[in-house]
Amino acid sequence: MKKELNWFSVEGAYGGNQDWMEDEWMNRGGCGALTACDTCIYLAREMGEKGMYPLDLSRLTKEDYIRFGMMMKPYLSPRPCGINTLEIYMDGFKDYLKSLNMDDRLLMAPFEGIRPWEEAAGAVKGEIDRGLPVPCLILRHDNPAMEDYVWHWFLLTGYECLSDRMMVKAVTYGNYRWLSMEEMWNTGFEERGGVVLYSRG
Repeated sequence: MKKELNWFSVEGAYGGNQDWMEDEWMNRGGCGALTACDTCIYLAREMGEKGMYPLDLSRLTKEDYIRFGMMMKPYLSPRPCGINTLEIYMDGFKDYLKSLNMDDRLLMAPFEGIRPWEEAAGAVKGEIDRGLPVPCLILRHDNPAMEDYVWHWFLLTGYECLSDRMMVKAVTYGNYRWLSMEEMWNTGFEERGGVVLYSRG
């Protein structure tokens, strides 16, 4: 079984790209803010929540994406330790939605990384089956192949259940990669991130 969300593109990129950000702090540490931006764009396009994205939905451009990222920055501002908890992300994103009087349109709940990967796989599958992307935070990982995802926020936008494992579609930096859910989740460290589960208000 395989399911993928109808993700958006920006001038040929698969979603937005942190490398586009001209602000130094956003370029280096804007992943949390841009995860929220990508969520808003997706929900505006696919779920009718057009108020979440205040720019032109009919023509997504790199220039507008950069502008939107800077609009989100005050709510999920990069900081020396990063947006290193699920609660910081949820609080900041809620404040952005509240500024639009839309905080009742998207609810959020933390799913901590210390929980078993099988439970996490079920939660991710349920979210994507409902048409919702899944923000994911990885703090540390003992697999060098996961280096690009360390201390990083990104989105899961698809899954595939194979006979021996579940794969998830991880979207970041204007591209995607299929990862083993078990290997991604089991980081090998006590200090973990987790995922945020969205639900529509």
